[in-house]
Parts: sequence; C-alpha cells; structure tokens
Amino acid sequence: MQVNKPVGREAAARKYDILSALMAHGLAGDQNLQRLVLRLISLITTRYNWQRNELTMGQKEIARLWCVDERTVKRDMARLRALAWITVKRQGARGRVSVLGLDLERILLDTRPAWKNIGEDYVSRMTDQPASPAVANVVPFRRAEIEPAEGCWARMRILLQAEDPSIFDAWLAPLTEAGQENDILHLTAPTRFHATYVRSHFMARLTVAANRSEPRLRGVRLLP
Repeated sequence: MQVNKPVGREAAARKYDILSALMAHGLAGDQNLQRLVLRLISLITTRYNWQRNELTMGQKEIARLWCVDERTVKRDMARLRALAWITVKRQGARGRVSVLGLDLERILLDTRPAWKNIGEDYVSRMTDQPASPAVANVVPFRRAEIEPAEGCWARMRILLQAEDPSIFDAWLAPLTEAGQENDILHLTAPTRFHATYVRSHFMARLTVAANRSEPRLRGVRLLP
C-alpha cells in the first residue's frame, strides 16, 4: 500500500479518509483502544502539519489537551510509538520539544480490517478497486500458501500477508529466514534486484512485523 501525501487538490478528502480509518478502527476496539485513537485524532486535528508531516507539542500541552497528567501522556505516546504510528523525526534537546511524524502507511495497514464498517465505497476508494467489479476472464496470481511453522519469520509472514496479500505474494513471500544475530533477524532474497526493491519499499513494514512478532528484535537485515 503506497500512501500519497495528503496535499494538493485532493488533500482535504485524503485527510478525511485517514481520520475515518482511525475512527472506524477505534470504534471496533475496546475502550482502551478507543481512548488512544481519540487522543491521537485530537493531536492530528489540533497540531499536526500534514504537508511537512510534523507534530510538535510538549507533554504539558498534550496533558492539558487530553485532560490527563503527564505520566499518562508518556504512557500513551509510548504506545503510539510501539505501534509505529508515531515516529521521532528529531529528538528534543535544550528545552526544545521533539518533532514527531506520523507513519500514515502503517496507520492505514493497521486500520484496514475496519474499513468495511464504513462502507463498500470507502474500501473501493482506498484500495483503488471498482466498487462492484465485474467477473473478468483473468487468471489471478497464485496465492502464496503459508505452511504451518514456528518461529519469528513464520509469525511475521502471517502478519504481512494479512496486511496486504498482493504485496506479500509478490515481494515478501519469497524471502527466507537466515537466522538471527545480536537481536537482528536476517532474511535472504532470491535475487539482488529483489533485495534492493524490498529494501527501498518494505523495510519499515518488515521491521514493524518483526517487533510485533518478537519484541526483543531490534531490526531486520536483508541479504544479499
């Protein structure tokens, strides 16, 4: 899933689509998730710079907005960073607050299961698919089958396929595990071109999947 920057002529609609995805995801979850999503939306609508992908707001200001104490702010911001929805672009120093960013691709990947609750037209728009596709005489790509297995890469494959089956089939399924070293998962690609493409487009996705499958992992290295 490639996310276009929400700027330009269709910026307003794109922003509403992202906020709608968050809203639907939150409403489909428990009270803790609903509260977390509502707090994130409040930061987006009050302080987020869509064009520069920057959120600059101190903990005291966030606590005042959320009507909580700063300890709660630290806890929930840590949760948002663990989800990889929020990233630190520049660490705060010398009295300056940190500059944060949003990983919109990750947000849309994680909220995707709830899109259907908004409506078929929304799903079609977000996936660039016709709302009611006609049956076409097309032979689809063979779906990559995930064999029952144990280990971090096996768990990651399940997560990655659920996020985006077409990308998984084309680029991630052919990867194989080559072991772990110093809490880094090593994966091998079938060709050098394949490895280069995955490094350029999907390393963030692999890193998040690795951390969610095995939290002690610090990253992923792709060979060759």
